Amino acid sequence: MALPRSHTRLLALGDSYTIGEGVAPDARWPHLVARTLDLGVPTIVATTGWTVAELLTGMEHAGVWPATATHEVVTLLIGVNDQYRGLAPELTLAQHAIAFERACALAGGEPARVVGVSIPDWGVTPFAEGRDRDRIAREIDALNESERTFLRSRGAHWVDVTVRSREHGADRAFLADDGLHPGPAAYAAWADAITPAVRAALAGRGPDEV
Repeated sequence: MALPRSHTRLLALGDSYTIGEGVAPDARWPHLVARTLDLGVPTIVATTGWTVAELLTGMEHAGVWPATATHEVVTLLIGVNDQYRGLAPELTLAQHAIAFERACALAGGEPARVVGVSIPDWGVTPFAEGRDRDRIAREIDALNESERTFLRSRGAHWVDVTVRSREHGADRAFLADDGLHPGPAAYAAWADAITPAVRAALAGRGPDEV
């Protein structure tokens, strides 16, 4: 079911990877995707450091929840700070399920208009020097697989940017000045990966119809 054109808008929910810590607003991947698809300026509810629980609270403080408007596409990229802080994966995934249900409601109750984005692997960056990079990768992979399985089972889209984060995570040309967060070149690569799923969501097509 196509939504009224007046409601064309991209709502991006997340943390530092969505708000674009360390880059200019027009270099954030939601802005790049919105520009490519002529969606105007995206609405972003994201703050550096947020866990899934903090995103849920932040949505309420931002006034987007309870839902007061319908968005044509809603993206969800959250969970890295849960892993970083060592929170129980079971709690993270339970709260992620709540975040998805909210995203679905904000997308007019249509799961096909929700695009989940995988958690990048910060363990490959210079910031992680001296940490257990293999453990970080395993924990992120486990969260991603659980999130992917859950969203796909409910008819939402899933985009893997983790593989891209591992390809260029140690390359300073792809990083912000802090040596942890992605830089403009990395977000451009992510946008290239996310755009097809958002385009399919705009058309109301499910994840197997991209």
